[in-house]
Amino acid sequence: MAKKDNELTPMMKQFFDLKAKHPDAVLLFRCGDFYETYCEDAITASKILGITLTRRNNGASAGSEMAGFPHHALDTYLPKLVRAGRRVAICDQLEDPKLTKKLVKRGITELVTPGVAMNDNVLNYKENNFLAAVHFGKTAMGVSFLDISTGEFLTGEGTPDYVEKLLTNLEPREILVDRVKKKDFDELFGQKYFTYELDDWVFTEQSAMGKLTTHFEVKNLKGFGIDHLKSGIVAAGAILQYLEMTQHTHISHITSIARLEEEKYVRLDKFTIRSLELVQTLQDDGTSLLNVVDQTVTPMGGRMLRRWLVFPLKNQRQITDRLDMVEYFFREPEFRELTDEQLHRIGDLERIISKVAVGRVSPREVVQLKNALEAIQPIKTACLYAKNEVLKRVGERLNLCESIRKRIAKEIEPDSPQLVNKGGVIRDGVNEELDKLRQVAYHGKDYLLKIQEREQKETGIQSLKVGYNNVFGYYLEVRNTYKEMVPETWIRKQTLANAERYITQELKEYEETILGAEEKILSIEMRLFNELVMAMQEFTPQIQINANLIAHIDCLLSFAKTAELHHYIRPTIDTSDVIDIRQGRHPVIETQLPLGEKYVPNDIMLDSGQQQIMIITGPNMAGKSALLRQTALIVLMAQVGSFVPAESARIGLVDKIFTRVGASDNISLGESTFMVEMTEASNILNNVTPKSLVLFDELGRGTSTYDGISIAWAIVEYLHEHPKAQARTLFATHYHELNEMEKNFKRIKNFNVSVKEVEGKVIFLRKLMPGGSEHSFGIHVAEIAGMPRSIVKRANTILKQLEADNAGVGSTGAQKIEVTKKQEGMQLSFFQLDDPVLCQIRDEIRGLDINNLTPVEALNKLNEIKRILN
Repeated sequence: MAKKDNELTPMMKQFFDLKAKHPDAVLLFRCGDFYETYCEDAITASKILGITLTRRNNGASAGSEMAGFPHHALDTYLPKLVRAGRRVAICDQLEDPKLTKKLVKRGITELVTPGVAMNDNVLNYKENNFLAAVHFGKTAMGVSFLDISTGEFLTGEGTPDYVEKLLTNLEPREILVDRVKKKDFDELFGQKYFTYELDDWVFTEQSAMGKLTTHFEVKNLKGFGIDHLKSGIVAAGAILQYLEMTQHTHISHITSIARLEEEKYVRLDKFTIRSLELVQTLQDDGTSLLNVVDQTVTPMGGRMLRRWLVFPLKNQRQITDRLDMVEYFFREPEFRELTDEQLHRIGDLERIISKVAVGRVSPREVVQLKNALEAIQPIKTACLYAKNEVLKRVGERLNLCESIRKRIAKEIEPDSPQLVNKGGVIRDGVNEELDKLRQVAYHGKDYLLKIQEREQKETGIQSLKVGYNNVFGYYLEVRNTYKEMVPETWIRKQTLANAERYITQELKEYEETILGAEEKILSIEMRLFNELVMAMQEFTPQIQINANLIAHIDCLLSFAKTAELHHYIRPTIDTSDVIDIRQGRHPVIETQLPLGEKYVPNDIMLDSGQQQIMIITGPNMAGKSALLRQTALIVLMAQVGSFVPAESARIGLVDKIFTRVGASDNISLGESTFMVEMTEASNILNNVTPKSLVLFDELGRGTSTYDGISIAWAIVEYLHEHPKAQARTLFATHYHELNEMEKNFKRIKNFNVSVKEVEGKVIFLRKLMPGGSEHSFGIHVAEIAGMPRSIVKRANTILKQLEADNAGVGSTGAQKIEVTKKQEGMQLSFFQLDDPVLCQIRDEIRGLDINNLTPVEALNKLNEIKRILN
């Protein structure tokens, strides 16, 4: 707790005054060469950073906890605080302590939060770091996203469901919400996001319009195509207000704002993105689709590819353009090699130019920017001469920014240090004064040697030497035998046993020159470097366009590399209702198979006339789920513009992909498996269209058999009969009763994933065959999963009895299921199971004389019983 003002030292009073401005942030307080934290901040920092917690022991501030680290270690410690979800206020010294005798002026120079970070160590180079804002409008919910590290600014509006989809896809690190709407936000989207609450005045249309029009220097927002998105504008305005509050005022690299157009992209809900494992896996050691197809070279390409996978296209022309470019990379190995080689030289052009805009670029990054612009030149030339119209247009739009590139090459040392204040950044020949000072500072020995030689000649003192000490600087040393020859103008400073030391006016002047030279050198270098950075800022829009075009090329080159590596083919894209995949494979599973094992490919044919719904039966572990997922992934990859794992593929464009596969993490929130299934199924049925692709896997497992069959039947019937819901559907089930539907509904066809029984063993062929399956082989699966043999044996006995008892009963009629057991009271006894092994154990236990059994004998007997089980 803070002490009263009159009990505090001036510096601690300064700390508490600054802390009061951002009470919820950890304040890093610059003291000399250290960043210090005090009181509660110190306790927090010591835990997160693993640094020592101590107490102040000087005067009025004694007793306050403190913890600190060297200022040059900021890049190491700051990311740890931000990743731990802390807001961090950086307080720097605003004047040189040498130039003041009073308390050094300090101020908060930056507020770093999880959503507003420029530090490379905080950012993941292949992921965007979005700050989002959500606004609860009257007619729609507004949402906006900004990545300050790249300048990308997006906004949109729609239903809460659409906003949730965007939050899931873009994964913001921090979300701004209206304080009075925080409860509503939590109810809709849960508490998994890092949120920050703002006052309600921030979320007003007037405030937002003012912020946006002032920043973009426009009268209205029509030019950005967002003027009709009232709720989206409010959300975007809240982001700009937050940047001002966190003192991120140098934001000239945010040059435009784009609309998130729902109608441009295939709708993927959060369940589909998760169950298809597009960018993240359900298991920690799993592999996502992104892992398989990401062969990008540049960080911008990596970030763009991640976005493409969760926003597949619906426009045939745009998809075809991407496929044409992938094919061109495929057909033209020389073009591909040249592009690939140059992409390796480019680096993170997007984030470097953003750092230029905020004045936080390092000399090394400036050199990297020059290298990137040089690498773009051969790419531009190759694109202009390419036999592909899209690539030609890319070539025309790439800007070489020659004037700034040449200036950087002329002014900045190629092997510059990371920090400007280390010196050696500006090249020789750029500034005359700088060259002279360097001559003085770094070639001083030559100058002193000339003085020594000259004075030796003029005085005749051959043993004369020039030296230096910390007491009186440079001096001339003369042995006693020559002291009579010393000129009168020399001033004696020190007498030694065998010699005298003198200074001259010339030496004093030189000393002042050399001592001031290094400071002047750094000052001039800083000035020249800052002038260059200011000049570079004018090229921000052109370089951002370059970064975007290069990212496009990188993504499409990545698709070409992946296609060659895994033997993918170009899909045919049209606007029909046909999905015809021949010999399709799962793009992820096929890369995970043991050496020598090949993935078993399958055909899938769906249309709205003959085969709208495929009901797929077959045993567990036969590959039904993999077949469903691979179909969705092939369609999605095709609409992203990638080649696909198949022998041929004709994809009639889909508008939405829905999956109901496996239980989701809502179970951990207390919902039953069945409730989760029904919620997800309802979402599908309420939003499906005839252009959608729907995948249901084992629907109805969470309830009784007859409830499950009834619900599954009703859902399939709805998808077949309802004119607004006739989507292409794959329905995998273990309910063989659903095979009866083929007889009554003309567009439903039965298929099964085949298995073969050889000498009582089941071999999974993983091949899709026409017709339904009537056998589940669940007991065999239990056996290969390691179930104790006695249980497997007993299950087979019960199964045979059930099959005999129910022989002849119709597949859709009610079946009377009874398992014979001894009637020994209501509670089942362990030994009611008719198993010879268990009977033997029973007899062993019954024969024991427990009263006379020693502990050792008891353990031995238990071991014998265990051996019977094995």
